[in-house]
Amino acid sequence: MKINCVILNYNDAGTVENLVRRIKDYRCLDRIVVVDNASTDDSWQRLKSLKGGKIDLIRAERNQGYGAGNNMGVGFAVEKNKATHVVIANPDVFFTESCIMGLARVFRGHPQVGAAAAVIKDSTYDSFFNGWRSHGFVGQLLWMGPVSRRLFDRVLSYPKEKLRGKKAVYVDVVHGSMLMVNGKAFLEWGGYDEGIFLYQEEMVLADRMKALGYRTVLLLTEQYCHDHSVSISKSFHKELERQRIREQSTLYYMRHYLCINRLQEWAARVWFWGIRMEVRVFRMIFG
Repeated sequence: MKINCVILNYNDAGTVENLVRRIKDYRCLDRIVVVDNASTDDSWQRLKSLKGGKIDLIRAERNQGYGAGNNMGVGFAVEKNKATHVVIANPDVFFTESCIMGLARVFRGHPQVGAAAAVIKDSTYDSFFNGWRSHGFVGQLLWMGPVSRRLFDRVLSYPKEKLRGKKAVYVDVVHGSMLMVNGKAFLEWGGYDEGIFLYQEEMVLADRMKALGYRTVLLLTEQYCHDHSVSISKSFHKELERQRIREQSTLYYMRHYLCINRLQEWAARVWFWGIRMEVRVFRMIFG
């Protein structure tokens, strides 16, 4: 196996630099590809200091979103560096060499796997099960609501029994902050949908993989750390603005992958209005 790591930067050079310096000596990583997604600050100049050795630095001409930036990085890794497998990592994560080697073993033993991830250890949520079901229209709405997600968690999430005594399990979807993909398969299914700027990338990736017969694995014996939403918060610091972008991406996903009708879209928009009201009330009460 020839493994590359792709790290996407947008106005967050300091976080990218920290991650690259922590993983650059991992022997299991053949190369590290840093993609600057047309940053508007001094990121490009700062990141130039990283280039060299096993580190590649490329730049998008314009910011077309998370999916487009990572597609560019994976394409470079597979086509230029001849990578067989690619780790797609947010700048605000940290993973060990053991984690990468564990994910690599999953692919060696299961050729039908298109993507694999480890358990997340999050500064906000501690360790949690990084895998969930593909939800239909109603399930997707319930999953988005802060209150409804908690009320219907047992229906929306996998049962705890699925984990007992297991080293790895098949799941529908894993979190996109850090995962390994089969490079050739990633290009075959078209990577991320570039019609989505941010959010819902995981659901699209899962649906595209499944359509071509690939599966997703969650490795329970390894974990990685995620500083929840640090990079996103720097770009979209207002919670309601992030919610608006999330809604746009969800509607795109519903139209193109769940094939909803106009009545369902109207219902979704009403539901999103309710979520925004929840956010406003919560902030008024708790600050």
